[in-house]
Parts: sequence; C-alpha cells; structure tokens
Amino acid sequence: MTVDPLEIEDTSDWLGCPTELETCRYFLRVTENEVQELTLQLRKAREDVFGLVQMHADATKECGALRAELVKARGELADSNRRATDIETKSSWELMSKDRVISELYNRIQKLTGKDPRLKLPLD
Repeated sequence: MTVDPLEIEDTSDWLGCPTELETCRYFLRVTENEVQELTLQLRKAREDVFGLVQMHADATKECGALRAELVKARGELADSNRRATDIETKSSWELMSKDRVISELYNRIQKLTGKDPRLKLPLD
C-alpha cells in the first residue's frame, strides 16, 4: 500500500515542532558541545601521554644509574673475591710451611732424645 504525498499531513505549522533551521541549529550546538568535550579529552590525553613520557625518561635515567652501580658493585665483588682467594692461598701456604717446620722439629727432637715428642708427658 502506497500513500499519496498529498494525503500526508503537513505538520510544519504545529506548535512545538521545530523548523528545519531550528533543527540545524540544535544539531550545530550538539556538535559544538561534542567537539568541545573531545577537545578537553584530547588535551587531558596529551597531558597524560606527556606525563607517561616523563615517567619513562625518569625510569630510564634511574635504570642507567642502577646499572652503573651494579657494574661497580660487581667489580668490587670480583676484587674482594680475588683478595679473599689470595689471603686463603697465602694462609694455606703459611700453614703448610709451619706444619713442615713443626714436623722437622719433631723429627729432630725424636732423633736427639729418642722419644716421640707427640706423646703426652706426665706433668711433675
């Protein structure tokens, strides 16, 4: 069923019905408000991005400083390990040398006295 255009009621003069110009002005205001809101959101987003970029730069700077400290600490640790190994090696050699001297002295005492000096002697 088709409706003849002449049978469609013209409502343009009814009260409360906006004219075409009023409708266009309304949509213009709505669009302007949306543009203003989007502009505010864009500004906020840009500020947020700038803040994130700044935070990233600060974190990168701190990361670099911490890496430098870590490299320095590893170097100090390696030096400390070398010194500890040197001290341990020196101590071992000194102990072996003392043990050799003590052993030689025991052998001399035993040859001179004929007794084993490692045996406990009774106290007088």
